[in-house]
Amino acid sequence: MKLILKQIRFICALLCTTLLLAQENSKNLNSQPRFTVRGSVVESDTKNPIPNVNIEVNGGSYTTTDDIGNFRIEARKGDELTIKHKDFETVYYTIQSNERIKVEVQPSTSDIQYSKKKYSRINPELFKSLIDSAETHLKKDAKKSIQFIEKALGASNSSKENGEAFEVLGDIYLHWKQYDLAVSNYRISLQNRSTNMVKLKLASAYKLNKNYQESLQIYNGINKSELSNWQLVELYEGLGDVNLLTKSYQAAINAYNEGLKVAKKHLISPKVTDLNSKIAQVYNAKGETQKAEGFFNESLKLANSQNKKRAVEEKIKVADFQNETNNYSSEIQLRKEALKQIKDIQKDSVFNNESALTPQKQNYKIGNAYASQRDYVNAIPYLKKSIEEADTKEDLIVQKDATRKLSEVYRDAGEFDKALTAYQSYVDLVDKQYTKKEQEISQAARFSKDIVAKQNRILSLESDRALSESKYQLNLEQAKRQKIIIYSLIGGVVLLLVAGFLMFKYIKQQRLANNLLALKSLRSQMNPHFIFNALNSVNSFIASNDERTANKYLTDFSLLMRAVLENSEEDFIPLEKEIALLELYTKLEHFRFQDKFDYKITIDENIHINDFVIPPMLLQPYIENAVWHGLRYKKVKGKLDIAITQSNSDEIKITITDDGIGHQKSKALKTEHQKKQNSKGMGNIKKRVAILNEMYKDKVDVFIDDFQDEEDSGTKVVVTLKKD
Repeated sequence: MKLILKQIRFICALLCTTLLLAQENSKNLNSQPRFTVRGSVVESDTKNPIPNVNIEVNGGSYTTTDDIGNFRIEARKGDELTIKHKDFETVYYTIQSNERIKVEVQPSTSDIQYSKKKYSRINPELFKSLIDSAETHLKKDAKKSIQFIEKALGASNSSKENGEAFEVLGDIYLHWKQYDLAVSNYRISLQNRSTNMVKLKLASAYKLNKNYQESLQIYNGINKSELSNWQLVELYEGLGDVNLLTKSYQAAINAYNEGLKVAKKHLISPKVTDLNSKIAQVYNAKGETQKAEGFFNESLKLANSQNKKRAVEEKIKVADFQNETNNYSSEIQLRKEALKQIKDIQKDSVFNNESALTPQKQNYKIGNAYASQRDYVNAIPYLKKSIEEADTKEDLIVQKDATRKLSEVYRDAGEFDKALTAYQSYVDLVDKQYTKKEQEISQAARFSKDIVAKQNRILSLESDRALSESKYQLNLEQAKRQKIIIYSLIGGVVLLLVAGFLMFKYIKQQRLANNLLALKSLRSQMNPHFIFNALNSVNSFIASNDERTANKYLTDFSLLMRAVLENSEEDFIPLEKEIALLELYTKLEHFRFQDKFDYKITIDENIHINDFVIPPMLLQPYIENAVWHGLRYKKVKGKLDIAITQSNSDEIKITITDDGIGHQKSKALKTEHQKKQNSKGMGNIKKRVAILNEMYKDKVDVFIDDFQDEEDSGTKVVVTLKKD
C-alpha cells in the first residue's frame, strides 16, 4: 500500500510540474520589456503644439499631451498607439522601439455650423408624432427609427425641433454603439438648441468613444447650478467614470462621493446604490480590497431593498469581486442566490446573451469557482448545466468557455478520456464561433453601410435647406464619418485575424499539452526502448523510400498506442483485449525482425476468454525479452510460441517459449547499463504482480525457466491466471 501511495504522489508531482511549465510558457508570451515612449503632437502647417490629446496604448496605458504638445507613455514593442482628439482624425501607430515620435496632423479650422431657417408648418402634430415613433423603435429597429428621424427633419419647423430630432438620432446611434456618429449628432443638436441634457449625453458619448479629455471638458463646462438633482448626480457619476477609465482613482472617488452626497440628500435611492458600487470598484482597482468590500456590502444591502433585477445585478458584481479576491465560498453563495432570482425575473423579462443576468453565465462561474477550490465533484454538474443552457440559447461564447473549463476539470480530476472528449468539443465550438464571428462582421458591415446611407440622406436633407456654409460642413463631417467607419471596419477585420491566429496558436499549444500527457501515460505502460526502436524503424523505411511499409508500420503502431492508452488506468482488463494487444505487439516485433524468428499464437478452443481478466501489458515485457535478448542474437532463424490453455475451470495458463540463446548467454552479452535496465524492468514487473496479488488474493502467478537443454537453451515463461 505504501508503494502505491508513493507512485500516486510521484504521478501528481509530474502533472503539477507540467501545468506549471505550461503556465510559465503562457506568461512568457507577454514578457516583452516595457519602455518609455516620448512624443509630441503638432499641427502640420503651423507646427503649433496641440494640448489635451488622448494618447492610449492597447495594453492599457493612458496619458494626454501637455501644454506644449509633448507626452510620455509606457509601452512594449508591437503595441498600438492611438492618438485621438476632437479636431482631427484618429491616428494609429505601431510601436517598434523607444524612438521619439512626432505626430503632425491637420486639425479642423472650425466647428460644425448650422444656420437657422424659418419653415412653414403644414401639420403641427406631425413632428411630435414622428419623434415619438422614432423613440418607440429606437431599441428594436435602428433603420426604421432613423427613417422616422429623416421624416421628422423634413417636418421640422424650428431650430428647437431640429435640435430635438438630432438629439434622438444621437440616442439611436448611442444605443447601437455607433459612438462616433452619436457624438456628431449630439454636437449638431447643441448647435441648434443648447441644453444641459444633451451636453450630458455628449459627454457620455465622448467617454464611450474614448475621447476622455473632451468628455472631461464637457462635464466641467456645464453650469451645475442649472442642473436638476438627478442631472447633477449623473454629472458627478460621469466624471467618476472618466477618471476611473483614465486610472485617476482619487479623482474618481472624489467625484463619486460628491454625487453620493447629492443622491443621499435628495433620496435618489437608485443612484445611492450605483455610486456605492462604483466607489467599491475604484477601491478594488486601487488594490484596497477591505474598503472595496465595505462599499460592496452597502450597495448589496441597498440593492436588495430595490427591485429584483437591480438586486441580482449587484449580487453578480459583488460575486465578481469575491472571485477576484479568491473568496470562492462567498462567490458561490451569491451566485446561487442570484440564479434563483433570475428564474423569477425571467418570467417577466427576457435577457439577451450579452447580459450578465443569464443562467448559463452564472452556472459557468459557479462551476469555475468550485474548480478553483478543486472541488471537481461539484464543479462538473454546474459546468454541464451551463453548457446545456448555453446550447439552448445559442450562447457560443459561454458554451465554449464552459466546455474548455470542463475539459480542464476532468483533466485535473484524472478523467483523461472525458477531458479529451470535452476538449474536442471545445475545438469544434471554437471553429463554430469563428464562423459565427465572420457572419457577424459581414452583418455589421451591412448594418453600418445602411445606417451611413440613412445618415447621408439626413445630411442631404439638411443641406437642401439652402444653408451653403452648413452644407459645406455637413459634407466634411460626412466624409470624416465615412473614413472613421472604414477604418473601424478595417481595424475590426485585422483584430479578428489576430484573434483567429492567437486562438489557433493556443489550440495548438493545448493539443501539444494533451499529447504530452498521453505520452506520459504510455511511458508508464510500455518499454521506452520499443518506442525508440520502432521510430528508428520508421525512419529507416522513410530513408529507403519505402513509404508503403512505413505507413503500414505506423498504422499498426498507432493502434497499439491507442490500446495501451485506453487500458492504462485499469488494474485488470478482459483477457480478450490483452490477446488483441499481444497479437498487435508481436506482429510489430516480427515486422522488424522477420529474418530472426517466426511466431505462432495458439488459443485453446475450449477457453471461455470472456470469463478471465488480466493486468494490462503484463505479457508484453516477456515477449520483448524473448525477442531482444534471446532470438535477436540467434545465428539461425528462431521460433516464438505463445500458447493459451485452460488447465481447469478456474484458471488458465499462458506459456511463452522461445528457442533463443537463453538468459545466461544473453546476460553475458549485455553491457552493465543493459543489465541494470533489464533488471529494473523485470523488477518492476515482479513488484507489480506482487502488489496485484496482495490486493486481489494471488490472482496471477509467473514462472520462468530454460526452455530446452540444448546450446541455445531458450526461455520458457508460464503465466497462470485465476478467475475472479
